[in-house]
Amino acid sequence: MTAEQIDREAGGALRARIDRLRRERNAVILAHNYQLPEVQDVADFVGDSLGLSQQAASTSADVIVFCGVHFMAETAAILSPGKTVLLPDLEAGCSLAGTITADQLRAWRAQHPGAVVVSYVNTSAEVKAESDYCCTSSNAAAVIRSIPADREILFCPDMFLGAHLERVTGRRMHIWMGECHVHAGIDAADLDRARAAHPGAELLIHPECGCTSSTLYRMSTDGLGGPATVVASTEGMVRRSAESPATTFIVATEVGIIHRMRQLAPGKTFVPATSDAVCGYMKRITLPKVARSLEQLAPVVTVAPEIAARARLAIDRMLASGTAAPAAA
Repeated sequence: MTAEQIDREAGGALRARIDRLRRERNAVILAHNYQLPEVQDVADFVGDSLGLSQQAASTSADVIVFCGVHFMAETAAILSPGKTVLLPDLEAGCSLAGTITADQLRAWRAQHPGAVVVSYVNTSAEVKAESDYCCTSSNAAAVIRSIPADREILFCPDMFLGAHLERVTGRRMHIWMGECHVHAGIDAADLDRARAAHPGAELLIHPECGCTSSTLYRMSTDGLGGPATVVASTEGMVRRSAESPATTFIVATEVGIIHRMRQLAPGKTFVPATSDAVCGYMKRITLPKVARSLEQLAPVVTVAPEIAARARLAIDRMLASGTAAPAAA
């Protein structure tokens, strides 16, 4: 038996173990679009963080295994207070969420009395609890537009998404200078190289990317030729790749999403803007860790009730603003 056959047999046994434990624990497994392909393949639902949490809340499962990062598991715990939420590796954090703390937000807000705080879903539960609205990358513009024009807005923590929102809404905001280290590392030079190699490709860009501002400016000044350029959330990028008549796409976000794109549009070609766009935090979740988490019912992610209640208010205000929910990080 070859090493590849041994690995395949071991993988099959591990997936069977996960399936057995899933049934025994009455668990639902969620996987973010950036997870390893094999983790996505064992999940009941694959998608964006808030949409996944909402799907899990609507199921009869007793246990949620969130294959993502810490703030995502917290959101699931907020939306499903009666369920046990597991994160297979507690070290799966988020560089963007880590750029602002609740203390920092309180201090910032004190400098702008009366301002409305809008926090991206990529934040801790404590930061959400200090916010007036939560938002996702797909509904952030609608949330901003729902706020009266005479109100001052503090947007955190992503400066690239904030700049994008200022452009599309026309609102001037105070923007926190945070960034996702993976998205910030995708620059205009990466896109130029990819477009030179694939001149007929459609370009899909996540609004967190460092290349977003320069790309949209170049589009507006006729400095960027070629087929369509679409700025969208991860779930929006997935949908676009399946629905677009284009056959080749340059994908400017974390490379894990390409696995799902290939599954939904197997006849199309997907090229990462840069192969370096890999989130080490997302990749901490592995099949053995998923199995161990189900077996031990640990590690459990909880949110203090008072924090959860206030954070839930920010999420509910987002939903009440007339926005659609299923998209985020």
